[in-house]
Amino acid sequence: MKRNLALGFLAVLIAVASCSFTNKSFENNDKDKLLLDIITYILEKGHYSPKAINDDLSVAVYEDFIDVLDPTKRYFLAEDIRDFEQYKFQIDDQIKNTDISFFNLVNERYMKRIGEVKVLISEILDEPFDYTVEEAIDSDYDKRPFTNSRAELKERWRKQLKFWTLNTYDSKLKDEIQKKKDDPNYVTLTEREVEKEARDVTRQTLEEFFDFVDNMERKDRFAQYINSIVDKFDPHTSYFAPEDKDYFDRQISGRFEGIGARLQPEPEGAKIVEIISGGPVWRGQLLEVGDEIIKVGQENETPVNIVGMPLDDAVKLIKGPKGTKVYLTVRKVDGTIEEVTVVRDIVELEEQYAKSAKIIDEDKKFGLIQLPGFYADFKNYNDRNAATDVAKEIERLKEEGMEGLILDLRDNGGGSLRTAIDMAGLFIKDGPVVQVRASDNDKMVYEDKDERVQWDGPLVILVNEFSASASEILAAAMQDYKRAIIIGSNQTFGKGTVQTMYPLENVVHVNEYGDLGAIKVTIQKFYRVNGESNQLEGVKSDIVIPDRYRYIVLGEKGQSNAMSWDKINPANYRVWDGSIDFEKIIENSNKRIARNPQVKLIEENAKWLKDQQDEMTVPLNYDLYKARDKANREKSDYFKKLSEYDSKLTFESVRYEQGLFAKDTLLKEKRERWHQSLVKDVYIEEAVNVLKDLREDRMKGDKLAHIKG
Repeated sequence: MKRNLALGFLAVLIAVASCSFTNKSFENNDKDKLLLDIITYILEKGHYSPKAINDDLSVAVYEDFIDVLDPTKRYFLAEDIRDFEQYKFQIDDQIKNTDISFFNLVNERYMKRIGEVKVLISEILDEPFDYTVEEAIDSDYDKRPFTNSRAELKERWRKQLKFWTLNTYDSKLKDEIQKKKDDPNYVTLTEREVEKEARDVTRQTLEEFFDFVDNMERKDRFAQYINSIVDKFDPHTSYFAPEDKDYFDRQISGRFEGIGARLQPEPEGAKIVEIISGGPVWRGQLLEVGDEIIKVGQENETPVNIVGMPLDDAVKLIKGPKGTKVYLTVRKVDGTIEEVTVVRDIVELEEQYAKSAKIIDEDKKFGLIQLPGFYADFKNYNDRNAATDVAKEIERLKEEGMEGLILDLRDNGGGSLRTAIDMAGLFIKDGPVVQVRASDNDKMVYEDKDERVQWDGPLVILVNEFSASASEILAAAMQDYKRAIIIGSNQTFGKGTVQTMYPLENVVHVNEYGDLGAIKVTIQKFYRVNGESNQLEGVKSDIVIPDRYRYIVLGEKGQSNAMSWDKINPANYRVWDGSIDFEKIIENSNKRIARNPQVKLIEENAKWLKDQQDEMTVPLNYDLYKARDKANREKSDYFKKLSEYDSKLTFESVRYEQGLFAKDTLLKEKRERWHQSLVKDVYIEEAVNVLKDLREDRMKGDKLAHIKG
């Protein structure tokens, strides 16, 4: 009963609300006001840590909504902001009174400025750009003021359009050189002709972009306004309009057609924040977390510039039927710009399941299990879930003489809480695994009650900045029990909260508006058995090995309005009864890491990427642009040495899997590719070294642990 207390409370809350909310409550049957009233009611009554609807929230919503519509400050003028400021401290009162005057004013002014900017852009693109002039564009939009006049705005747009055209201009000039090499009789275009063609591409791209903006309805921008309110409570609480809810449901089902990447909006495009295992992007290995998509093209169509486009609309362009191609113009993490072709597909669920490999190091054998997610069939948990799959892989590795185990949770975004608890039970005798607290401070302790142990030998868990939620629960439990050594980035993602989704149509007693969408609300918080929250701070690695994202803010700390870290009383637990000298093992590892040339190169790469991210100024002079691009590409090529590393370890599939290869050649090909990547993985190499150190430490107690069936 206690486990469902928070969910039960919110269910009762919604049942009560459904008796109160009807669309008859408002004059003129205003759907927007009804939505605002329902959502704020649920947030105030059902959120884990509800925010006071006061002047502070008003200011935050005011700034966020303007930033959502005009993040690069290329539409609104300073006079618009002065008009909007009358509402800066009134939005909280408007929310309470279901008044949408602020939204109406900003929305109407936005549409007006969009129309004016179209004319302004046309004027600019009618004139050629002079790429011999030494000037630059600054992309530090936070420090940029809104312009005071049409002339200032035109100058801002001139530089922006010149910058967007510059990359096309450069590509076309290179194409002309290549055409001449291929055909000596080819008559190359002049630089003036190439420049005009490049401008025409920019014009057509923007026409496509504004077509999308024009097709956006008022309700779409109102959904953005609602989310400007909702995400002030925390970054994982959000409103889903009906169409967005359908897309969310398809994602949660684990079966959707697209490129297999999760995106977040940025002022200059859509940033990749997660690559889904088994998806097209994952298979192609041409994109990585941190890359920004700036243009999206379909077959035989001009690419559409998505800069400034709402993320939902950009996603609609990117996704598409299986087998079709999408052409993505991408600003890579290192600053270079490339066009990448991705063939859309359905994410291969098999690649999201646990898989294992034998590691052979001279005369020693170790095991590796990679777990992309904590999956489960919620309708039939015993049918298949991550915990039972990992247990099977452990048995297969034990049969082949495994002397130590690496559990790879890197890039694992989480999933089922139950599987995390069950998986912890594979490595400890029994005891609490995680604590969960609801908004009313009622605490639940989730325990492993099965005294059998699947693996009692040396254990290392690999994590990175993208190990989140259930991954953090398992890693934290193993760390608190001193059952495993955690190796990876400084800390994991830092998501220590749980959300639930509520369809709003269930709240309205009488509704003539149809589907109202849904709201995802944070209702609980996770805590380690030692009492500390995973929220924000994540799990700190025992042994830190730098990665290329070391100096870039990622995870929960990179989210606005993230909930704070805190702690509660620890649960009653006993650490693992093994005599392991953790301090000595960690010290030995740190010494190896300090003298490893591959780690030094990774650290150098991480610092360079941070410098690239901090560089806000781009030259608009073609010669300077080429010099900068050449330097970036040379540096990028220099760091390609990272992929040439050889750990000298040997990786093989377990006998069970090898028996499948004769009938499944695709599986064999996938595993061979995986093993090739593991050979280059310095993190796996160091994990093996730590396992060897752990193996040498004598364990206390009975070595013949009971084995789970």
